[in-house]
Amino acid sequence: MIERYDAIVVGAGQAGPALAARLGAEGLATALIERQLLGGTCVNNGCIPTKTLVGSARALHMARRGAEYGFDAGEVKVDMKAVKARKDGVVRHSSEGLAAWIAGMQNVTLIWGHARFTAPRTLEVSGKSGQTRSLQADRIFLNVGGRAVVPDIPGIDDVPYLTNSSIMDVDELPEHLVIVGGSYIGLEFAQMYRRFGAQVTVIEKFPKLLPREDEDVVAEIRAILEREGVAIHTGAETLLVRSERGRVIAEFGGQVVEGSHLLLAVGRIPNTDNLGLKEGGIAANARGFVTVDDQCRTSAEGVWALGDANGKGAFTHTSWNDYEIVAANLFDKDPRKISDRVPCYALFIDPPLGRVGMNEAEAKKSGRKLLGAKMLMTRVGRAREMGETQGFMKVLVDAESKELLGAAILGLNGDEIVHSLLDVMYAKKPYTTISRAVHIHPTVTELVPTLLQNLRPVN
Repeated sequence: MIERYDAIVVGAGQAGPALAARLGAEGLATALIERQLLGGTCVNNGCIPTKTLVGSARALHMARRGAEYGFDAGEVKVDMKAVKARKDGVVRHSSEGLAAWIAGMQNVTLIWGHARFTAPRTLEVSGKSGQTRSLQADRIFLNVGGRAVVPDIPGIDDVPYLTNSSIMDVDELPEHLVIVGGSYIGLEFAQMYRRFGAQVTVIEKFPKLLPREDEDVVAEIRAILEREGVAIHTGAETLLVRSERGRVIAEFGGQVVEGSHLLLAVGRIPNTDNLGLKEGGIAANARGFVTVDDQCRTSAEGVWALGDANGKGAFTHTSWNDYEIVAANLFDKDPRKISDRVPCYALFIDPPLGRVGMNEAEAKKSGRKLLGAKMLMTRVGRAREMGETQGFMKVLVDAESKELLGAAILGLNGDEIVHSLLDVMYAKKPYTTISRAVHIHPTVTELVPTLLQNLRPVN
């Protein structure tokens, strides 16, 4: 028999539960399908656990710096079982809260199992017990997320490796963690585990870390990590790995690195390969990302795709915004669009990088006349007072319209400070909105107006 619902949400990641709650509140009989973990990547092996681990690593790092601040913390040693237990507790608090919220939703039924299309707007759900059930709805919303890429490296099938997901189960300190991938996830783990006390080596196949960032931003991030003892190798195009005497051996460009653990952090792919997209009449690109319009509609009538799987943003905040866009269009007579949002994200090393809008290469390519400014964090009083002077702030402005085009805040609280620029960019207000404002002293943000008051032409 086919079970009929008014709406089906596949995936209980960031967008799924909120959308299910809204659908149920609108009086629609809604099925929320989840195959593994409520909360998806963010809650279970992404944002929440990793930032909890970053917090533990920073506390250890600051304790070791005690002499700089006038105290002696003695010998500082990590207890990885306690670190993991703290992380697990924070994750449990979030997942249990989410489960309680879903249980209390009106008109929403939570179904455990793997869903795949067997026909347009028809899903087969395979449960853990092996039983299957068929569901149909006029509206289906896909929030299936993504997973770590396992790169095609010679020897990788014969070497034990970790991903951002499986490393969450590690409760011991790796003697030497070798990380393949010098982008956002890889660098966060690199600094984190170095601060825990592991030897860390990062291997990146491209000539530089973080390809989408400006050269000066990348250079400073690399310097920050190397000052803490992280070994970084770029341009490793010929990487191969093998296992030898229980050790991981990585060879590239005539160099050999021997480690105790291997972490793969080279990107993510959408969980769409076993979703039955073809049977559902749903178009996707060559990488598996579902094709959507500006309001998350797919090529199939009555089907939407939200979050990582639509390729419009691989972040928790873009997934949540997808939910807001879909709900606004369906129920609020508010034609919100994906293209309305300003690109923004952060790299959560310490100090963090907050990024909004264009980088310098993108701004130059746009053909605009540019104004720019840069300020070292050593000039920021609050940073000096806190003993946190690494990094800098930089901003780009359209010389004619005076609109902010992009910014990089690499420094103390950069992931928070950047929002003062983001909000003005979203409002499409001139940079003078900030440069003439009075900010609180002493803060880092109070120097943003000063930064904008020193704009100069960018060649």
